[in-house]
Amino acid sequence: MQRYGKPALKARSNNRQMENPRLTALNILQDVTRADAYASLALGKRLRESKLPQRDRDLVAELVYGTLERQISLDYLLDKRLERPDDVESVVRDILRMGAYQILYLDRVPDSAAVDESVKLTRTLDRAPFTGLVNGVLRGLAREKDAGDVVWPKQEDDPATHLSVMHSLPLWIVEKLIAAYGFDGARAIAAYRPGERFITVRRTADKLPAGQFEDMMTKKGWTWKPARLANVYYASGIGDVGIDKEYLQGAYSVQGESSVLAAMAVRPRRAFTVLDACAAPGGKTACLAEMMSGTGRVYAWDVHEHRVELIRSMVRRLRLDNVRPAVRDASALKEDQVQTMDAVLLDAPCSGFGVMLGKPDVKYRQTPESVASLGRAQKALLDTVCQYVKPGGALVYSTCTILPEENEEQVAGFLQRHPEFSADDAGLRAAMPEFVSQYVQGGMVQLLAHRDQTEGFFIARLCREKR
Repeated sequence: MQRYGKPALKARSNNRQMENPRLTALNILQDVTRADAYASLALGKRLRESKLPQRDRDLVAELVYGTLERQISLDYLLDKRLERPDDVESVVRDILRMGAYQILYLDRVPDSAAVDESVKLTRTLDRAPFTGLVNGVLRGLAREKDAGDVVWPKQEDDPATHLSVMHSLPLWIVEKLIAAYGFDGARAIAAYRPGERFITVRRTADKLPAGQFEDMMTKKGWTWKPARLANVYYASGIGDVGIDKEYLQGAYSVQGESSVLAAMAVRPRRAFTVLDACAAPGGKTACLAEMMSGTGRVYAWDVHEHRVELIRSMVRRLRLDNVRPAVRDASALKEDQVQTMDAVLLDAPCSGFGVMLGKPDVKYRQTPESVASLGRAQKALLDTVCQYVKPGGALVYSTCTILPEENEEQVAGFLQRHPEFSADDAGLRAAMPEFVSQYVQGGMVQLLAHRDQTEGFFIARLCREKR
């Protein structure tokens, strides 16, 4: 469990802390860098505790996610301006990162304001001896930017280091991407930033007709447009979904298109018995249950009690009577359910490198060793949950990563070990919309954010032979 409840930093008065969005952002960054908190959870917790107006809340989110997203690039430039980079205190380092992010990447904040606010923040936090350092480093960076003198590593000298620093990805990840996609493909993946930020919501089809749902979004003041999947919309200006009346009444869910696509790949029918093996927080479970029109059974397992409670909460909110949540380790075989499922969905634990744009701290959490460990876990899960599939039934394997060793290579190894399964290319193509089906090969598809404007997501559909 992540522990970050205590404020990492305190201003001279609690009122000032509530009024200062940069201090709130700095506290969240410290939650992540010092207490190993997940950025999204830390951001939500701090904002719920604050009394900041919406404009300042938006600034906090921008500063937190932007600084984390560009951390490697920022550190590269800052370290060139520090005499002893390794000796800089964590809080001062985060103040410098946040100031540098505003100077280099946030056009709506004047450079002078970014510098002055960073100096004030340093002084407010009783780090007065460091105000000269913060002022000098950031003013120097602003001058170099204005003069066009900011120097980055050159591609011709070291292509991998160039991509790592320019696009703020750990070098070992860049090297894996180059090996998988070639230099140009890796550069396209690393360089991509979406032109607009939005939340994806999925309408609960049996709660509100499309027209009424769209009127509801408009009346709430959301900016929205239909997505490429039925009942799915891109929306912004939503605010805190957790307290929204229509959300609590089950009119919609927050769910990415890739997650919906994984459920679609299952192709569930009425009265099916389906297992969602690693189900929390329950978005795919909900899709499956609704696609089955409330018939049959969807077993929704997760190994952690607190995560299964998220599924239960979702079931109550959406009134999904055909879902059966349970705390269960999907890697441990349940003998009484062998060959009882019409379909199994395994959305496996993975490195998460397909969702780095929305969760920038992901890229700093993983290591080559952790990816190898995840690969072993994926293999064990596949070998176990495949046993639940009936003859003629389907196994859908999905991840939110873009590494072949967790995706195509994992599926290839599985098919070698389990000749009773084969890739269902036709079935996956039939389940997917055209913008996805065009990339299906061998019963598998890899979605890429820069190409498909979705999260980086992998889906494979495998079928057990009929007797």
